[in-house]
Amino acid sequence: MELKTYIVEDNATIRDNLIGALEELARVKALGWSESENEAKAWLAGNEGHWDLAIVDLFLKQGSGLGVLEACRSRPQGRLVVVLSNYATSDVRRRCMELGADAVFDKSNEIDALVEYCMAHNPALQGP
Repeated sequence: MELKTYIVEDNATIRDNLIGALEELARVKALGWSESENEAKAWLAGNEGHWDLAIVDLFLKQGSGLGVLEACRSRPQGRLVVVLSNYATSDVRRRCMELGADAVFDKSNEIDALVEYCMAHNPALQGP
């Protein structure tokens, strides 16, 4: 079993590198991705029972990751939503947590922490 993940990131290079690293290191299965708030909200709502984790950037081609977070507030128990942003200041972290984020990671220096988070929440990597 893999951690079924949806990526909300508008930078193709970052997105591709992130997917590659998470698939290799944390047994994450990328179900898809979007570059905008509306696309992300539609996919996450339409596939509610099929994803385990959403990784959301805050600045998107259209809209904001904050809107994605807000739309996920009523997600079913066990669905995780984390933010991965270059702007993970203390104020931004606080606001993301208020909107229901399970964790916030800085792209510049917390990728290892994101990988560890994914590993810790991946049933395939848990002991018997």
